[in-house]
Amino acid sequence: MSAPVRPSSSNSGGDRPRRGSSGTGGGGGRGPRGSGGARGAAGGGPSSAGDRPRPLYTAGGLAAAWSAGIGLTVLMTLTVAGWVAAPHGTFGEDIGEVLRAAVQAWLVGHHVGFSVPGGAVSMLPLGLVVLPGLLLYRAGRWLARSCELPRLRHLFRAALSIAGPYAAIAGTLALVGQTEAVRPSMIQALIAGFCLAFVAGGAGVLFQLLRDKGIAKRRLLDLMPDRPRSLLVGTLTATGTLLATGALLFCVSLVADLDRAVATTNDLAPGLVGGALLLLIQLLYVPNAVVFGMAYAVGPGFAVGTGTVVAPTGVSVGALPMFPMLAALPDNGPAPVLSLAALGVPFLAGGLGGVLTQRSAPAVVNESAPLWGFVCGVTTGLVCAALSVAAGGPLGAERLAQVGPSAWQVGLITALEVGLAAAITAWVANWRYYRRFAAAAGPAEDAQARQPRRPRAEPAQGAPGDGGDGAPAPPRRRVRALLHRMPAPRLRRRADDDGEDIYGITYEADAAEAVAGEGDGEPAAGGPGDDGGASRER
Repeated sequence: MSAPVRPSSSNSGGDRPRRGSSGTGGGGGRGPRGSGGARGAAGGGPSSAGDRPRPLYTAGGLAAAWSAGIGLTVLMTLTVAGWVAAPHGTFGEDIGEVLRAAVQAWLVGHHVGFSVPGGAVSMLPLGLVVLPGLLLYRAGRWLARSCELPRLRHLFRAALSIAGPYAAIAGTLALVGQTEAVRPSMIQALIAGFCLAFVAGGAGVLFQLLRDKGIAKRRLLDLMPDRPRSLLVGTLTATGTLLATGALLFCVSLVADLDRAVATTNDLAPGLVGGALLLLIQLLYVPNAVVFGMAYAVGPGFAVGTGTVVAPTGVSVGALPMFPMLAALPDNGPAPVLSLAALGVPFLAGGLGGVLTQRSAPAVVNESAPLWGFVCGVTTGLVCAALSVAAGGPLGAERLAQVGPSAWQVGLITALEVGLAAAITAWVANWRYYRRFAAAAGPAEDAQARQPRRPRAEPAQGAPGDGGDGAPAPPRRRVRALLHRMPAPRLRRRADDDGEDIYGITYEADAAEAVAGEGDGEPAAGGPGDDGGASRER
């Protein structure tokens, strides 16, 4: 009788397989990479039937090349369509000019600025970043299915395997897209390509691994400490409120002056194909307009040229390019009265952010709650300043050399307005939280203190001030004892979680039950013949 054959394992790094309930297995359970059926349904991934996983960095290079190639093909199609539909030779007679224009559009999609004679162009459509972002996200998911990634802690290497080759491709295309009049920035191409591929590709790898391992996405928050998690929730809430206000301002202004936008489009006479491309370009600039509206609601406003301003304090604009979206700008003079109501939104956003910051992690010391609320305002100001930098910038030389909001003004005023409101609401919410807890626990403590005590063999001598003869403790000591017994508001694991591992950490339910049994003085649950006694002796 021959010896049993040991099954081959492609698990690199010496990681031991997980338990059968969450993914091992000889009998049809999931292995470190998930079940073969699940991966086969996902498509393209190696299965346990004999397919070998691809090397990580080789697959990362393939994923980066695929993302760059598909994105360049899509933009080249749009560029050729615009060249064919143009009434004049916009891109010249040479087809090489058209290809270079497609490469420049690909770089614009990665928010890479370029220099022109006498100035620079860095106010680029934020909506175009969605195309390479989605392609890199899909590439990251393919990489997770094609390679052996037994633990979530390997996410960094997987994201790096995509970001490195993608940055090299972006730098190469920056050299290819240079002409005498347009020179893309190679440094920005390297940095933007690496950052976008690392974030979007890493997100694709992460969500694919979570799906293969059967881990809920909400459990990622369990890895964060209480205070950073509370600041994240508060900052996202405040920033989202400000952005929603900016979107509302832009939509209302555009609808109010829709006739001017239609008249501008008719004056341009772009035709069918040109009109579709013009509409697409305007949709890509909608995120920029939302950020401009947010800057207006905060207070500093924005500029549409050198020496111009659009703010609640007044509007002063000069001659504008013929672009239909610009019809949303108000006329010169005082700002519209209805738009002034948006000045109260930053304080509302700060109030929401402060309350959520306190709810996620109440401060033990009530005096520290306003501090964390103000920190929430500071982080919101930093996010708004970064959005202002990305949404604005010059659009050439001379008059259009300054377009968009001032990043430092938006960040500073947002931090002050949101931080002040968040500090006040966080302090009030924290005070009410502890007051409700003390009010709920007070009657129970009084009833327990009034109950007659049973006689003991030896009289216990209580601590000073704790009412050793049955009298209730002083109010200050009682409140202090309640605060010490107050449960920490943490995200708890659900009872149906099956001990899945996160970043290489496996939660062993049996060991946890044994430790809990030792702490309660009871033996751990187990059948006859188990080693519960040995564990208690240890």
